[in-house]
Amino acid sequence: MFRGSMVALVTPMFADGSVDFDSLSKLVDFHVDNGTAAIVSMGTTGESATLDMDEHCDVMRRTVEMVAGRVPVIAGSGANSTSEAIELTRCAQQGGADACLLVTPYYNKPTQEGLFLHHKLIAETVDIPQILYNVPGRTACDMLPETVIRLSEVPNIIGIKEATGELGRLRQILDGVSDDFDLYSGDDATGTEFLLQGGHGVISVTTNVAPRAMSEMCAAALAGDRERAMELNQPLLGLHNNLFLEANPIPVKWALHEMGLIPEGIRLPLTQLSEQFHEPVRQAMHDAGVI
Repeated sequence: MFRGSMVALVTPMFADGSVDFDSLSKLVDFHVDNGTAAIVSMGTTGESATLDMDEHCDVMRRTVEMVAGRVPVIAGSGANSTSEAIELTRCAQQGGADACLLVTPYYNKPTQEGLFLHHKLIAETVDIPQILYNVPGRTACDMLPETVIRLSEVPNIIGIKEATGELGRLRQILDGVSDDFDLYSGDDATGTEFLLQGGHGVISVTTNVAPRAMSEMCAAALAGDRERAMELNQPLLGLHNNLFLEANPIPVKWALHEMGLIPEGIRLPLTQLSEQFHEPVRQAMHDAGVI
């Protein structure tokens, strides 16, 4: 359903941590104008873990309103409580999202059967297209390819954001699912190769600051033009790496503030980017041509 460069959008905040909806609207326009194929609201990069339920639903709904049908909106609605994930997914559906992105339950460390039953129940309870999200580096929970393949048979589970950076998993999953099940990279550093090897899109942190370049790179990779895709990706390598010098979204929010796009607000327990990392992130931005 979705292809190409998709942004894991930050949630702009004022210094007191309240959401800056004016800046959010400007970010939405920035991405639409620069070719971003879809907007992911309230994912990890959107600080979903520190917004309460009402705020989470409000940001998803208002993002859909701001986008106004110009590109699809994918709403992050995962949780480590199945009932809470169902509630958030209902909020996303009622708010007009085109699909939901559901991270594996974090901290609980469920079994593979628990993961299967968790996602199956959400999909059967809320009739909206759903994308699995596997990011074990953050969740301490790894959804294995065989579980993904089982879940791909649930009618409204339409794809997975695979963020391990292990390209071998791409082939394992592709070989076991139908042609209409989509695979999205959640690892910017390997995103280009992921697309060249058969993936369908990248849900990206880098896209926050370099949307046009990421859109063009993804288009080249999806067209099978390896040389052009690698050429376009080269200036982005610094961003792919340096936007993770501290926990996401600390560096990317600092970068967007440097670009004059958002205030510098972020919610505890996340903090401002350490001064020692300012120059590496700034250099990566310069190399990518965004400053």
